[in-house]
Amino acid sequence: MTNDVPDEQKYLETFLQPIRKCKDYRPKFGQGNLNKGFSLQEFKVLYGADSFYSWVGLDTDLMYAAHRAAGGMTSIYRQVGIGCERLFRRIIVDTTRYIDPSFARWSYTTQTSSGKSKTLSLDGRLKLSEIRNQSVLNKVNQWITDYCNGLGEVTQPYNGIVFEVRQGYKSKDSKRQNADIDNATVAWANDYLPVFAIFSAQIDSDIVLRYRNNRCGILIGTMNGDPQISLYAFCEQVLGYNLADFFQRKSDEIKHEIHEVLETLLSAE
Repeated sequence: MTNDVPDEQKYLETFLQPIRKCKDYRPKFGQGNLNKGFSLQEFKVLYGADSFYSWVGLDTDLMYAAHRAAGGMTSIYRQVGIGCERLFRRIIVDTTRYIDPSFARWSYTTQTSSGKSKTLSLDGRLKLSEIRNQSVLNKVNQWITDYCNGLGEVTQPYNGIVFEVRQGYKSKDSKRQNADIDNATVAWANDYLPVFAIFSAQIDSDIVLRYRNNRCGILIGTMNGDPQISLYAFCEQVLGYNLADFFQRKSDEIKHEIHEVLETLLSAE
């Protein structure tokens, strides 16, 4: 552990802030031009004015609640992912003692098929030249050496590690995977080891295999004590912060917020 005492209330708020936004979710019912979505009363006007939907009984509170719940579930997963990303980056800043928090981010610019410039960002970075915590620097260097040995014939990157942070990875969308691998290729070209940090254990084994075959690192939210496998072991043994213990101690507060969000989404009002 580092000698620094983290502000865990700030960590908790960092994680929960995007999740609370889910309470404001409103379904759009295919009307994409309405950014805020429909309230219950607006939905009743929309569906009540549609003769067929009115005839078959789809203009009801229950139908609105069903739509809100369906879209809201996607919103919860997305916002939990954003909370994970922000929390992980905050931990990196604190444990490395970065002078500038921007060191914890990494982005690059590429060209689209239409010739326009596009900036792509990854969620976290351990930039070796900027880590002021010597203990963490030594452990990160050793971890990179050990991980690269496990990946096979790769040259240890000079600059450090860049992270793509996710709450889970259940999708087998090939387009998304190809984009991830493209990011990894650019990371290697810039002398960074690309690593996927998955907070849950929800990732398909085929995806893990494909990413490792493409020289990507994977850390998963298991309680395995190996920092080459477990995100929580990596945080504790390499960064010096017990992230698993944080979630266990703050579990009741987090559950309370999640339950409030779910109750809101499952109601019509």
